[in-house]
Amino acid sequence: MTVSAEAYLAVVTETIGRVAAEQRRNVADAADLIAAALRADGVVHAFGTGHSEALAMEIAGRAGGLVPTNRIALRDLVLVGGDPADVLGPKLERDPAVAHRLYELAPIRPQDVFVLASNSGVNGAMVEFASIVKERGHGLVAITSAQHSARMMSRHPSGRKLADFADVVLDNGAPYGDATLPLPGGGAVGAVSSITAALLAQQIVAEVVARLVAAGERPPVYLSANITGGDEHNAELEARYAGRIRRGS
Repeated sequence: MTVSAEAYLAVVTETIGRVAAEQRRNVADAADLIAAALRADGVVHAFGTGHSEALAMEIAGRAGGLVPTNRIALRDLVLVGGDPADVLGPKLERDPAVAHRLYELAPIRPQDVFVLASNSGVNGAMVEFASIVKERGHGLVAITSAQHSARMMSRHPSGRKLADFADVVLDNGAPYGDATLPLPGGGAVGAVSSITAALLAQQIVAEVVARLVAAGERPPVYLSANITGGDEHNAELEARYAGRIRRGS
């Protein structure tokens, strides 16, 4: 396989088609879980570390997305918890203890639901966070790479992985290592997990909205802040969830 923009496009196009077909049922199940939580006055909390944080950004706080959503991030330790900035680092996601602090800092209620994303599904903070979510009785949707996770040993003391805790698991279709175009001297370029995770996130949101509309409800959906009336529309909806959703971090 050559390394080129065209080759990458071909891989991405094939992967998107495969993920969309294979995950259709799981997308529907995730939408059912989230729609039920929203009807119970719940909020969707999204959490991802590393590049999987892009998934949380697709879920929480963007145009066309659901208003009752909250993004959890490792930097909440600093921005909300007051920890020094030097606690942040590339290996922080491997520390299970971080999960407890993040959960305590988040504005969580019993009826809330979670969407957690991790390509490998094995890092300690994410696995521990998933275990806490289930211990507290929340619904949990996991987005991960089945292929990558299967080839990894868990970095959590329990030996378990993110998918082991989820009510619904969606496979993002990424290969082991994420990158898709092999290089002659070893290694590869062209990661796909962010693209397919964004696809799954937007499909889930679309299905949740479809369920609310079918039930005769007005879905709480953001307008772009960069169109006329967007700020006013969004502020009115956000006021319903005051103190439960964070924006700007």
